Amino acid sequence: MPQKILVVDDDPDILDALTMILESQGYQVVTASDGIEGLANLKAEKPDLMILDLLMPKMDGWAVCKELQDPRWSKYKDIPILILTSVREDASRRRYELETGLELDVDDYVEKPFGPDILLERVSKLIKRKKGV
Repeated sequence: MPQKILVVDDDPDILDALTMILESQGYQVVTASDGIEGLANLKAEKPDLMILDLLMPKMDGWAVCKELQDPRWSKYKDIPILILTSVREDASRRRYELETGLELDVDDYVEKPFGPDILLERVSKLIKRKKGV
């Protein structure tokens, strides 16, 4: 059965590009264009991995990470999160820690613009780790 990946990004071009890259490797891709839709799809689809953009309207990636800290979401805790960002990683972490007082609990970062090889390598690594391989 193919691994399912949820991609949450408000940029349709990035959603298309990621879908093409991931499907070319046999992954099943589910997309969402903001955090609210992303969380709904997380529940509905129970993906093996979530790729999450930080800067989005309605509900951004930081808010999604914060929401997932809530005990009501505990059954989705094992789903790895790969953050897609055009913000530098340390700045992202710092903003999140200041806003929430929590560590930003994500598994990896990819900075935009990214190459398909880097993306696929990170995705593969996180999915293997989730399976405990």
